Amino acid sequence: MAWISLFFAGLLEVVWSAAMKQSDGFTRPVPSLVTAAAMLASFALLSYSMRSLPLGTAYTIWTGIGAVGAFTVGIIALGEQFSLMRVAAALLIVAGLVLMKLSSQS
Repeated sequence: MAWISLFFAGLLEVVWSAAMKQSDGFTRPVPSLVTAAAMLASFALLSYSMRSLPLGTAYTIWTGIGAVGAFTVGIIALGEQFSLMRVAAALLIVAGLVLMKLSSQS
């Protein structure tokens, strides 16, 4: 259950980071509220996951899902720059996440 919670915590990190971008510096109310709600839910799920997963593993997976997810949303939904070097960097993050998961005993 900790891994499932951690996965959803990472997805919510993508939601709050994308909503924060759309909030235009917290000047738009709806994206600002989505940011706050998703952030609280993400932290709560991360906290729950850390009850049984090691700190380093949980935090690395959470930030990795958030980073790669935000990168993907930025390219697909926000028209941010696509380059092979940026994709290679994202793939290296994913490889690190896989290694972290494989090395975890939980």
